[in-house]
Amino acid sequence: MANKLPSYKGLVPASSRATAAARGASRRSGNRPELQLRHALWQLGIRYRKNITSLPGKPDIVIPKAKVVIFCDGDFWHGKNWPTRKAALKHGHNASYWIRKIEHNITRDAKNEIKLNTEGWTVLRFWESEINNNLNAVIWSIMQSLHVDRLS
Repeated sequence: MANKLPSYKGLVPASSRATAAARGASRRSGNRPELQLRHALWQLGIRYRKNITSLPGKPDIVIPKAKVVIFCDGDFWHGKNWPTRKAALKHGHNASYWIRKIEHNITRDAKNEIKLNTEGWTVLRFWESEINNNLNAVIWSIMQSLHVDRLS
């Protein structure tokens, strides 16, 4: 059975010029949290590749030697605190569009994670707010996954 993408027919993604501008400014890759994380990893001597399209989900950061992939997930787009966010979205403009869109993203992320795990990859996911608020803890988690005991 083929994966059927959700239909957005008849739904309008942007409710205003401000919303359209904000959505347009949102980057799929190379956003500030991702750049901060990549810079910190590089400074620690951890070499990686970016956005490898042949891997499920096109991970933001790939450390091939350790077979580790890292996703820097946007809080809104990937559904951080989804029950609370979903309840708030129900009262907004184009609620059915946004709820369907984010739920599709959540489902897709889970499927890609299963595929990567099946292929032997360790999958790490960090929220953009997690990277912004506590980069050191994120780096520490990555180092532990790479089995590095200390930062030298």
